[in-house]
Amino acid sequence: LTKELLFAVFLPGLLFEAAFHLDAEEFWRNRLTIFSLALPAVVLATLLTASALVFALRLFGIALAWGPAFVFATLIAATDPIAVVALVRTLGAPTRLGVLIEGESLLNDGTAAVSFTVAVGYVLGSQPSTASLPIDFMYAIGAGVIVGAVAGFATRRLLSWLDDVMVMITMTTTAAYGSFLVADTVGASGVIAAVTAGLLSGTDASQRAISPPARAALQSFWQYIAFALNSLVFLLIGFQAGVSELLSAWRSIAIAYVVVTVTRILVTSVIVTVMP
Repeated sequence: LTKELLFAVFLPGLLFEAAFHLDAEEFWRNRLTIFSLALPAVVLATLLTASALVFALRLFGIALAWGPAFVFATLIAATDPIAVVALVRTLGAPTRLGVLIEGESLLNDGTAAVSFTVAVGYVLGSQPSTASLPIDFMYAIGAGVIVGAVAGFATRRLLSWLDDVMVMITMTTTAAYGSFLVADTVGASGVIAAVTAGLLSGTDASQRAISPPARAALQSFWQYIAFALNSLVFLLIGFQAGVSELLSAWRSIAIAYVVVTVTRILVTSVIVTVMP
């Protein structure tokens, strides 16, 4: 399970599928809450998680330096709600809840990436340029949106012209992986590019322009792709997990689990209460 494998195979398909099936209009109506959860909430959750984890572990006689604590917090603060989203869909929960969960998870990676860069730089003793971080962040997001928008609009127009299901599936696959690859090549966020392409390709207007059989085939294809990729990535993670190491660190893992869960509940509750 390498970075190259994740970026070349898993991420583009998973991101595009989630955005493709997301209700774009509902996403836009809840944009303030979603962006609040994906930006300030992730930063706040990172700071609180790192601080709480250091003090909680000390209570049990386990020493953890601030640097590794922040690295862990940046990795865990950006949620991955695959199982939760599947449960929401199965139970028929309110549409807004599913949109908030999926929308936040699709956008929080940019925040986590910047936080992770700063945390790793601090641990390794390097001094990342704090002045350039906001510029790099804005470029990665902005260029990613532009690349994804070009791919999404082109795909939406082509889907309305085509009537061959196999060609439609090929076009959406090209949009998913092509937008990610192009954005990554120019130093932009491939995550944002794939999400933008998926949102624009899967809008209601785009879906209405496609015949019902073709629409059903597209949705079935991407649902299977998401199922297959999710299953494979978790299987590979399980292969790499060292059972003996997990068992030897069970106390730290249990404490971290409680700290992360409680912190996320507090931060999410505050943001959702404040935002409309």
